[in-house]
Amino acid sequence: MGYQDIYKSWQNDPEGFWMAQAEAIDWVEKPTKALNSDNAPLYEWFADAKVNTCWNAVDRHVEAGRGNQTAIIYDSPVTHTKREISYFELRNRVASLAGALRAKGVEKGDRVIIYMPMIPEALEAMLACARIGAIHSVVFGGFAANELAVRIDDATPKAIIAASCGIEPGRVVHYKPLLDGAINLAKHKPNFCVILQREQEVAHLEEGRDYNWHGFQYGVEPAECVPVEGNHPAYILYTSGTTGQPKGVMRPTAGHLVALNWTMKNIYNVEPGEVFWAASDVGWVVGHSYICYGPLITGNTTIVFEGKPIGTPDAGTFWRIIDEHKVKSFFTAPTAFRAVRREDPTGEFIKKYDLSGLRAVYLAGERADPATIEWAQEKLNVPIIDHWWQTETGWAIAANPLGIEELPVKLGSPSVPMPGYDVQILDEAGHPVEAGTLGAIAIKLPLPPGTLPNLWNAEERFKKSYLNTFPGYYETGDAGMKDEDGYLYIMARTDDVINVAGHRLSTGGMEEVLASHPDVAECAVIGVADELKGQLPLGFLCLNSGCGRDHDDVVKECVKLVRDKIGPVAAFKLAVVVDRLPKTRSGKILRGTMVKIADGEEFKMPATIDDPAILDEIATSLKTLGYPAS
Repeated sequence: MGYQDIYKSWQNDPEGFWMAQAEAIDWVEKPTKALNSDNAPLYEWFADAKVNTCWNAVDRHVEAGRGNQTAIIYDSPVTHTKREISYFELRNRVASLAGALRAKGVEKGDRVIIYMPMIPEALEAMLACARIGAIHSVVFGGFAANELAVRIDDATPKAIIAASCGIEPGRVVHYKPLLDGAINLAKHKPNFCVILQREQEVAHLEEGRDYNWHGFQYGVEPAECVPVEGNHPAYILYTSGTTGQPKGVMRPTAGHLVALNWTMKNIYNVEPGEVFWAASDVGWVVGHSYICYGPLITGNTTIVFEGKPIGTPDAGTFWRIIDEHKVKSFFTAPTAFRAVRREDPTGEFIKKYDLSGLRAVYLAGERADPATIEWAQEKLNVPIIDHWWQTETGWAIAANPLGIEELPVKLGSPSVPMPGYDVQILDEAGHPVEAGTLGAIAIKLPLPPGTLPNLWNAEERFKKSYLNTFPGYYETGDAGMKDEDGYLYIMARTDDVINVAGHRLSTGGMEEVLASHPDVAECAVIGVADELKGQLPLGFLCLNSGCGRDHDDVVKECVKLVRDKIGPVAAFKLAVVVDRLPKTRSGKILRGTMVKIADGEEFKMPATIDDPAILDEIATSLKTLGYPAS
């Protein structure tokens, strides 16, 4: 069956489609029906089932005789460490940690915050919570104390599991003082903390509250898997909210298992036993879905990579790992590829490694500009698949499903909606628009299994954020369009569509044009306030490493390029060359903050910013263009 057949089979019988996919999961009690719509527009999947995620991700592979297969490869160029953990070893380690948590009073439904770097123990902590039905909330390692405190107060964890430190190129990030500071700030206090002491930094432990990871587990009875209801939250993952108060996205256990299991073969085209690598962080949704749970549920080998795309030690790190560990399917963010391309535009490092086993590369997390995709296609000679999803959905809304069939790639498009997603482009009144027309991207309810059913302790906020704008739909917050073939184009966050003299224009479309310039490695376009036209687009350009050209010449060429490709209607005349762009640690460009700086507005320092000093550089560059105008 091809993609169209499978999508139609879901459309014709959504319940039957998902019940058939549920057959691949080991249930303690099978679901009697797929969808529960009693509380619409709040929907639940497989709510009456009983199941355990850790059993499905670890124990069942051991029971099936595959315990000697490698479950996790840890590759840490920053600590010069590599090791492999088998499924058998993983089961024992997870059962031991789960038993220790249970012995200290952590039960089904209790929350546990995990604050760790990219080490295998982070996955073990997640799986140990899943084993006993505790709800984990992973907070990106190195988050500031205040941000961690906000999450402690919202999730009210019984325990916090952390590491003594994280390792960045050239520096040690002291996690324990950040954790102590957060606990001091938070109104809610955890009963205890478990600290993994890394050899790079041994942290002070608070007597009576903090326990050493190893000593904590000594002599404790290992825990068995505890069955939970299908709608029991597997985890809470906080995503940034417009109010500054983070939103706790909940992930329901059963739908999560069914959906992720379906994606591994159908989207990522990997078989059990093969190596799948998502170069992300466990603190983000990609790390939850495709470093920890997805690959392990299907019996793949997953890679935990502690390093960066460049500088650990060079722009060849990705290719070394793919060669050395025989990676079949690779997933990363476009920003990582742009960094590699900027350092190594001709792909010299790629030639040093044997990448013949690599079947495909997947990009997500932000728009993948055509220039980056074309570079990767040419240098790697495998399908480069842009796909689109969100923290809230937990898996791809739109993709090119290589495990079903390889659809033609259209540059700038994450391809087509996956089964479960009825994606519509709506105007401001909520009416579907014609093909090729820019509008708000919304998904007809119900959302498929594995997507958020609600926000943690914030049902009204859930409805306001996602359901109220377009009744009967989930509002994605993204703007874009569909073409005649049903391919989606994600052009911008809804608030990144700018209004130039009454014309609604996508900043993403302008970025696409700028990125096609041979000297531009990376770019961003924002809308700045203008008395005459309402808003004007302003471009920031990062040039390729070793580009010695005059900046004014590059800017002039870029202005002409946008004028030629989009037209005078874009009114694109302002651009500046910068060394780097302000980003979150997951690689998203902080366009909203840049707009506030340009418009002279107050702004809150984004908690997820990679390097706050970049904002000063951006402000200096904006001053050369006369912004803020006052």
